Amino acid sequence: MIIDSQVHAYDADTAERPWRNAPDWPAHVTGAEMVTAMKAVGVDGAILVSPFILYGYDASYTVAVGREFPRTFALVKMIDSTDPDVADVIAEWKQTPGTVGIRLRIDIKVSTQPDDPGVDVAMRAAARHDLAVNVLCGGRVDAAIDLVDRHPDTRFVIDHVGLDQHLPISSRPWAQLDGVLELAKRPHVALKVSGVGTLAREPYPYPDIWDPLARIFDAWGIDRCLWGSDWTRTSAKVSYAQATVPFLSTDRLTDAERALLMGEACARAYRWRPTPPAEGEERG
Repeated sequence: MIIDSQVHAYDADTAERPWRNAPDWPAHVTGAEMVTAMKAVGVDGAILVSPFILYGYDASYTVAVGREFPRTFALVKMIDSTDPDVADVIAEWKQTPGTVGIRLRIDIKVSTQPDDPGVDVAMRAAARHDLAVNVLCGGRVDAAIDLVDRHPDTRFVIDHVGLDQHLPISSRPWAQLDGVLELAKRPHVALKVSGVGTLAREPYPYPDIWDPLARIFDAWGIDRCLWGSDWTRTSAKVSYAQATVPFLSTDRLTDAERALLMGEACARAYRWRPTPPAEGEERG
């Protein structure tokens, strides 16, 4: 079983469903197209994260894809911690079929403060509704540590190994690794090993990622590390296959470690597993 801890699917930019921004992404990667890319390399399911850069807080397209492919995708949406009704938004999201988490931005481009009152309300609501909080904290690992220490009863999943992955990548992409290792001391937190192909300085299959990843696996324990492609955000630099195959083929992982990193740890963190199709049935 292989589970991708973060993918994005989206429709073309149209008047009916307009984009908020125009990133360097393919013109569309629909739910069906995402499933095709996953099937090609043997990925069974994924955590489908509504693409904030395109749709903001509107997760309706992600919900539609989850309805079309309920066996394959679990759903996460970004929340607005400044919304006075954020607790009600989270309660309503919990009732949406397929939901497993919410997402909060505290990275260098948004810089929400961990002690903001709305953040406190949202984190307590997530714990109450048993939703994992995905934290986009690239460039602000210190803020992520503050956040998770304030909420010991909330389950957290840190996006993108806790590092800034905005393109173009910094000349020192692992500069904040020590902070990520410090964050590992918090047992109620898991770490997405997602988008790491973008951090490579060497070409595919990215051999230079493995030494820093080894330090991460040692600190976190591979049972709290969740492989993810973060496709299509990474598409300008990494194809879906390129995000996946290095982890399937490397000799830096044992078979048992690979099974944890590429599926079992994600299933545990989100309390969800993809459902295999019945014999002769297409996955949906």
